Amino acid sequence: MDSDPAPAGGRIGELVRYFLRLGLLGFGGPVALVGQMERELVTDQRWLTKEQMREAIAVCQSMPGPLAIQVGVYVAYLRGGFWGAWAGGWSFILPNFVIVAALGALYVYLGDLQPVTAIFYGVSPAVIALILHSCYRLAKLGMEDWLQWAIAAACFVVTIILKSEVALLFIGAGIIGILYYGTLFRRPPRATPLGIVPLVVPAVVPLAPVASPSILGKLLLFFLKAGSLTFGSGLVIVPFLEQGLVHEFGWLDQRQFLVAVAIGMISPGPVVITATFVGYIVGGFWGSLVSTIGIFLPSFLFVLIAAPILIRHGGNKNVQGFVKGAYGAAIGTILGACVLLGRVAIGDWLTAAIGVLALAALFRWKISNPLLIAITAVIGLVAFPVLQPAWVMFK
Repeated sequence: MDSDPAPAGGRIGELVRYFLRLGLLGFGGPVALVGQMERELVTDQRWLTKEQMREAIAVCQSMPGPLAIQVGVYVAYLRGGFWGAWAGGWSFILPNFVIVAALGALYVYLGDLQPVTAIFYGVSPAVIALILHSCYRLAKLGMEDWLQWAIAAACFVVTIILKSEVALLFIGAGIIGILYYGTLFRRPPRATPLGIVPLVVPAVVPLAPVASPSILGKLLLFFLKAGSLTFGSGLVIVPFLEQGLVHEFGWLDQRQFLVAVAIGMISPGPVVITATFVGYIVGGFWGSLVSTIGIFLPSFLFVLIAAPILIRHGGNKNVQGFVKGAYGAAIGTILGACVLLGRVAIGDWLTAAIGVLALAALFRWKISNPLLIAITAVIGLVAFPVLQPAWVMFK
């Protein structure tokens, strides 16, 4: 990591500035945001080494919660310590919270956001392209041999078949990594649990249900559970949210839920900011605040528990083996989630063309994420009224 001797306060200040900017201008979902952090913090600013970034991605993907926020908190912890993690993480969330809470207020007080569907139509295939492009960068960063690719392929297939990410995939892949890369059979195994178990335990311990009579309490509990029990990106948390918000509690109807997902996808920052929009619809400003805290708080706790342990035992071959195995699982499940989302995002010839051209623009011309989102949003606004009958998702 960068040996810059700047005092802790100065590092916290630079973390706040960086993550405020990333939260305001970072588009494309978790993989795109992680890819942007990798490019800017490893290649440009050299706050981290490639090995540290790879480690951050693998460990965060192996824990429940939104990937982009967890990686951001982890990076901020490495750069600025405990308080740097809290300052950087909430700075990452703040711009998106303000934007989405304002959109929630517009939706509640003006009755509807009719252009959202049209924007979602144009932006969604571009988001798929952003995910694929970022996943390519992440694979170049951390995929080293045949075993990681075999793990990725298996997790890709399982994710598509089950239509969700499975927590045990990451744990199992990490164990395979220990067996193949580690020293389990070359030294006494007593050292292995010290490096691995603390990272796995938070991932498999469920949050105890607590009944609450107030709507704010119910929102907080629901989103704490969502942030604690759902693995991977905000794109894969969507089925869990739909089950709870639409079918279990009846807080939203199907159309409102689609609008909420669209808001999460087209706004900058983490996709799970959908929670803020939902919270505003259900409980006003305070509903949006407690929902935002609920969805993100577990990520801070998991990372701040795991990060010191990982740093302390980072040289352990078994820890490194777990990280390599889990990294392969991360790549496979992200690609599987991309396929699942693509079935929703690409519904006709124009959305297919947008996806292909957006991917070409990212690889060939290195177009910026905000510019790509803006162009495809305009295309959606213009084309959707003409092609609406072909857009089967909203029929």
